[in-house]
Amino acid sequence: MLLSYLKIAWKVLLRRKFFTAISLFGISFTLMILLVVYALIDFAAGPHRPELRSDRLLFINRIQLLYRDGGTSNSSMGYAFLDRYARPLHTPEKVSISQSNWGTAVAYVGQQVLKLDRKRTDGAFWQVLDFDFLEGRPYNQREVQDGAHVAVVSETTARRYFGTAAGVAGREMVLDAVPYRVVGVVRDVSLVRLHSYAELWQPISATADNLRDSEYLGKYQAIVLARRPADVPLIKEEYLQVINRVPLPDPKRYSKVNSRAQTLLASSLGSNENATEVEGAAGPFLRVVVGLGLLFLLLPALNLININVSRTLERSSEIGVRKAFGATGRQLVGQFLVENISLTLLGAGLGLGLAAGVLALLNSSHLVPYASFGLNGRVFGAALGVALFFGILSGAYPAYKMSKLHAVKALKGDLAA
Repeated sequence: MLLSYLKIAWKVLLRRKFFTAISLFGISFTLMILLVVYALIDFAAGPHRPELRSDRLLFINRIQLLYRDGGTSNSSMGYAFLDRYARPLHTPEKVSISQSNWGTAVAYVGQQVLKLDRKRTDGAFWQVLDFDFLEGRPYNQREVQDGAHVAVVSETTARRYFGTAAGVAGREMVLDAVPYRVVGVVRDVSLVRLHSYAELWQPISATADNLRDSEYLGKYQAIVLARRPADVPLIKEEYLQVINRVPLPDPKRYSKVNSRAQTLLASSLGSNENATEVEGAAGPFLRVVVGLGLLFLLLPALNLININVSRTLERSSEIGVRKAFGATGRQLVGQFLVENISLTLLGAGLGLGLAAGVLALLNSSHLVPYASFGLNGRVFGAALGVALFFGILSGAYPAYKMSKLHAVKALKGDLAA
C-alpha cells in the first residue's frame, strides 16, 4: 500500500512541474535557513571538542553582588573565591579553574610580531575537557604547582611560530621575552567555544595576578565535570546551597550574593540574569528561537496548503472513483499525507544540500576564527523532524477536505460540495 502511495505521489509531482518546483523551492529554502541556524547553535553549544561531554559539564563563570541601595555588580569571579567555594564541591568528578577570557602573549618570528590569545589554566583543565592532541601532552598539576615554564599551543600557532605543526613538542618558544617549553599541540579551538578557546595555554601559576586576593569579582571561571548526566541537577543544587551560605563581602554595602552553576548554552550566553533563573538566559533564548522558527515555518506552510488545496480539487474525479470503489476517508487522508510528506522530504534533501553550501561558505570566509561549521547526525535528525512536521502541518487540512468530498459530486466536478 505504501509503495503504491509513493508511486502515485511521484506521478502527481511530475504532473504539474511548475507547482512542484514552487513548492520545493519554498520548502528547501525554509529548511535551509532553519538548518543553518540550528547548525550554528549546535556548533556553539552542542557536544563538540573540547566540550565533548557537554551533558556532564557545568560552568560557574558569573557572580552577582546586589547593593542595598539598588543596582548590581556582575562579573567573572575571583580565583580565591572559586578555589574556596567551587573546587571543594562533593558531587562533581572534577573541578577546574581557569581564566574566563583570554589575554595576549607576544612572540616574534623574525621581524614579524605574533599576538597570541592566551588562557591560563590549572592541570584539571585538561581532564574536564577533551582537547584533540596532535602530539605531546597537557601540562599536569605538578607542573602547575611548580610554576613550570611550559605551554600547549594550537595547531595554527605552531605553524605560525615554528612553520610546522609536527615535531613541535619539546621545542622552545619565547613568549613575552620568556622561554617556554612546548609540551603539546592541539587541534584549533573555535572562538565560539568561549570557555576553552585560546591559541596558547599556560599554567595558571604563571600569572602576575594575586591568586589569594579575596575579591569576589575577578576574571576566572570554574568548569565542573559531573560523574554522570544525572548528577548535573545535584551539582547545581549543591553549589546553590554553598552560595546561600557565602558571607557578604561588605554587609553594609551589599545585600546578597548570587551565582549559578550553568549548562554550556546558558553560560555561553553570558547573561547577567544567571543569578535569578536556573538556566540564565538559555530558557528565554530557546523560547524565542523556537517561536521564530515556528513562525518562519508557518508562512510557507500556509502557501503550501493553498497549493495543495488547488491540487486536491483538481483530482476530484480520481477521488470520486476511489470513493465509489470503497476507499474510506482515512485511506484517502493517509494517501495524501504520504504524498505531501514525500514532497517535504524531497525538499528537506535539497535544504540540507543548500545548508551545507552556506556553512561551507561561512567556513571559507573565516568570519568566525577557527570555526568549522558543518552538518552532523543531530542536524540530519532535525531536518527529518522539521520535514515531517512541515509535511503534516501543510497536508492535514487539504487531506481532510479531500476526504470529505462526496463521491457522486466529486465525479460531477461539483467542488463546492
